[in-house]
Amino acid sequence: MNIFRWLGLSLVVLTASVLSGCGYNSIQAADEQVKAAWSEVLNQYQRRADLVPQLVKAVDAYMTHERDVLTQVTEARSRVGSVQITADQLEDPAAVQRFQEAQGQLTSALSRLIAVSENYPQLKADGLFRDLQVQLEGTENRISVARGRYVQSVQAYNVLVRQFPGVITAKIFGYAPKANFGVADEAAISRPPEIRFSNDATAPKPAPAPAPAPAPAQ
Repeated sequence: MNIFRWLGLSLVVLTASVLSGCGYNSIQAADEQVKAAWSEVLNQYQRRADLVPQLVKAVDAYMTHERDVLTQVTEARSRVGSVQITADQLEDPAAVQRFQEAQGQLTSALSRLIAVSENYPQLKADGLFRDLQVQLEGTENRISVARGRYVQSVQAYNVLVRQFPGVITAKIFGYAPKANFGVADEAAISRPPEIRFSNDATAPKPAPAPAPAPAPAQ
């Protein structure tokens, strides 16, 4: 009986040593890191999505024109809610691409809304609007940080499952490379969000340059 117990223990130790030596533990750790990083990306994107209805409501009270801008923001926010992706779907590049496109459309719509708001001094002076602007700017920064961490974690994971001997272990246990953000999106990670409002709502516009005097008749 002791011999069988010893053989069983030896088999467990040998299996653990083999798995550790072939990179199984490292792949597991890297996979969990990717999932954690993706969870934080989703949290920050959801935080932004939650701000949109409040922002639209605050802007709607002032804007009398450019109603299509509000419609675009609302529709983009709705599209974001319908395009969801879990950590288990990160091996599907098409699913990640659809998620990126939906988020990018919301980013573009919000940028247009911010630009149009410059035409409404009373809106820019509204306390609720300024508070939402600060929250949105902070959320954009958090999104950039979360995306950056996700990019790094995916890069580390993909190296493990593509290089020897991890590639063998990955094939045996069904670990595939995960989709990352596109090159254009990676470049955008280090770019600070351009969400600025003028503090002086009544600042006069510069006067146009005077027209040149006509040349004297010859």
